[in-house]
Amino acid sequence: MMQNSVQYDFSGQVAIVTGGRAGIGKAIADKLASAGATVSIWDLEADESLPLHYRVDISNAETLQQAAARLHADAGRIDMLVNNAGYAGPTTTLWEYPADVWQKIIDINLVGVFNTCRAIVPYLLQQQSGRIVNIASLAGKEGTPNASAYSAAKAGVLALTKSLGKELATSNVLVNAIAPAAVNTTLLAQMSAEHVQTMINKSPMQRLGTVDEVAELTAWLCSSACSFSTGAVFDLSGGRATY
Repeated sequence: MMQNSVQYDFSGQVAIVTGGRAGIGKAIADKLASAGATVSIWDLEADESLPLHYRVDISNAETLQQAAARLHADAGRIDMLVNNAGYAGPTTTLWEYPADVWQKIIDINLVGVFNTCRAIVPYLLQQQSGRIVNIASLAGKEGTPNASAYSAAKAGVLALTKSLGKELATSNVLVNAIAPAAVNTTLLAQMSAEHVQTMINKSPMQRLGTVDEVAELTAWLCSSACSFSTGAVFDLSGGRATY
């Protein structure tokens, strides 16, 4: 596998990464920081002793508004938002799914993206520049069996991305989504081994994706090299995506 990594210069730019403490979010945060960005981690388990690390519940709209105002005051600007925080939940049939857990997955994975975008977009509009990257899932395109809540939430994220991208199309704020197939993170521990193996078996490359592969695509979408794509969905599936 090729190991080349494209270099970017995000010096002077401020990026928010939700769920940035571990897994895909940490890889994205590290990639943006290595390119010179000042990265603000928004996470339920964020270490607030670290600069610009905020303990945030993305399902709580009020705390997100407060965090956005706090970051803008502390950092002076906001340039990038990566909506990565997510919760997979259990794998079971729709008719056996606990209703409260189903709602929790929607609240985190879909409503959380709405809440965060709603809090941040006014600052990006004020600057007339910015990038939003929503980490969705191939489940949102295919509808993964025994993952109805997660699939429905991620499908919502794809539609939200297309809608917001069109709304902001003339503002120099670009909004795009990434739809990864299964990526090797601790999130997979929430799923059964059989469910994970099924996802691997569906991949023409016969492997899981890596967090670094997600981070590389995110960095390009956050860069000035991405200039004519908005409201778009970028597959990261090892050849699994068919549309």
